[in-house]
Amino acid sequence: MKLTVKEKISYGLGAVGKDMVYMLSATYILYYYQDILGVSAISMGIILMAARVFDAFNDPIMGVLVAKTRTKWGKFRPWLLIGTLLNATVLYIMFAAPPALNGSGLVAYAAIIYVVWGVTYTMMDIPYWSMIPAFTEGGREREGLTTLARSCAGVGSALITVVTVMCVQALGGGDEREGFKWFALIVAVIFVVFIFTTCLNIKEKSTVDVEAPSVSQMFKALVQNDQTMVVVISIVLINCSLYITSNLLIYFFKYDFGGDKWYNGYTLFNTFGGGIQILSMMLFYPVLRKFISSIQVCYVSFVMAISGYALLFIFMCLGKTGIFMLFISAFFVFSAFGMLTVLTTVFLANTVDYGELKNDRRDESVIFSMQTFVVKLASGVSALIASVCLSICNLSDDTSDTLATMDVAKSSVFGLRMTMTVLPVIGLLAAAFIFRKKYILSEHKVEEIAAQIREKQGQRDSR
Repeated sequence: MKLTVKEKISYGLGAVGKDMVYMLSATYILYYYQDILGVSAISMGIILMAARVFDAFNDPIMGVLVAKTRTKWGKFRPWLLIGTLLNATVLYIMFAAPPALNGSGLVAYAAIIYVVWGVTYTMMDIPYWSMIPAFTEGGREREGLTTLARSCAGVGSALITVVTVMCVQALGGGDEREGFKWFALIVAVIFVVFIFTTCLNIKEKSTVDVEAPSVSQMFKALVQNDQTMVVVISIVLINCSLYITSNLLIYFFKYDFGGDKWYNGYTLFNTFGGGIQILSMMLFYPVLRKFISSIQVCYVSFVMAISGYALLFIFMCLGKTGIFMLFISAFFVFSAFGMLTVLTTVFLANTVDYGELKNDRRDESVIFSMQTFVVKLASGVSALIASVCLSICNLSDDTSDTLATMDVAKSSVFGLRMTMTVLPVIGLLAAAFIFRKKYILSEHKVEEIAAQIREKQGQRDSR
C-alpha cells in the first residue's frame, strides 16, 4: 500500500526536529565550551573525538538491540520515543553548564554530558532511519521518502544555522551563555513534539521477521556487505569536509570577516546557504534525476563542491571576502552537500536489499547504525581538526582586539582559511575516488536485486 500524505508529513517532521538537535550540537558545541566557557580547544577536540571512539562500540550494539526488539508497537517506535525524550533532556543540560564550574570540573562536565548525549542520540537516530526499508518498498517509493526525509532534515539543519546566533543574542540579551541555555530548551521541546508525531502516525509494514542475530553475527554481516562499507566510508569523508567548514565558519566571521556586528554577516551567509541546501534537496536533485541517474548526480555534486571550495580559496587569496562574493562559492558548496545528503541515504538504503540477497538476512538497524556512527565520527574528526587549527592559530576571544594589527594574527587567519578550504577538497576527492572504484548498485542492479529477493520469498512461501 502506498504511503499516505499524513505518513510522509509525520516522518518528515521527525527529520526536522532530529536534525535541529544534531546541528545545534555538531556546529556549536565547540564554540560554546571553547569560546564562551573558556575550555581549551585541544581539550574539547579530544573530548569530541573520544566520544566518537566510544560510538564505534555503542552504535552497532544499539543496532543489535533494535533488531532484537519485539513489541506490539513494532521494534523501532519504542526506541525512537524513549531516545528522543532522553536526548532532548541531555541537550538542554549540555548547553546549561552550571556557572560555578570551571577548570577541570568544567572539562569533566563537558566530557560526560557529551558522551551521554551521543548515546541517547544513537538510541533514536538508528530506529528513525532504519524505518525506511521497513515501511517502504524499493525503488521510487523508497527514494522519494528518503529525499523527503533528507530535505526535511536539511530544513532542520538550515533553521539552526540561520537562527541560532541571532536567537542566542536575543534570548540572552547579549549574554551568549544565557542565550544558548534558553535556545537549547526551545529546540529540545520542538524535537520532542515532532518525533512524537512521527511515532503516532508511522507503522512498520514490511519488516522481515527473522531471528535476532548475535553481536558477532552483526559485525560479520557488516563486513560481508562490501557496498555498505563503501557508502559509509564515503559518508565519513563527505561529512568531514562539510563539518570542518561549519565548525570554523563562526570563527571566520568573528575573527576574519570581523566587525562588531559580525553575527549579522554570519546569519545572512547561513540563511543563503541553508536556503540553497534545501532547494538542492527539494528542487535541484529531483530535476537532475529526470535526466541522469542517481550515481551521475553524485558525480555532479562532487564537482560542484570541489569547485565551490576552490573559488572560496581564490577569493580569500585575492582578499575578496565580501559577503556577496562568498555567496558564489556558497551556492556550489551548499547545493552539492544538499544533494549528497539525499544520495548517501538512498545508496545506504539500497545496500539493505543487497545485504539480504548476499547474506540471506535483512539488517536494516545495523546498517543504519553505521550511518549514525559515521556521521558522528565525521563530526568528531572535524571538531578535532578544527580545535587543532584554533589552537595553532591562537584564535580565541582574547585576539579579537588585536587581530588586524599583529603579524601573528595574519598568519592565524591564513591558517584558518587553509583549513576551511584545502582539507575539505582533499576529503571530497578521496570520497569520489573510492565511490567511483567500489560502488556497483546502479538503478538497474537495485531493480534486479529486488526481483531476486521477491523470487526467493516466493519460493519460501510455496514450500
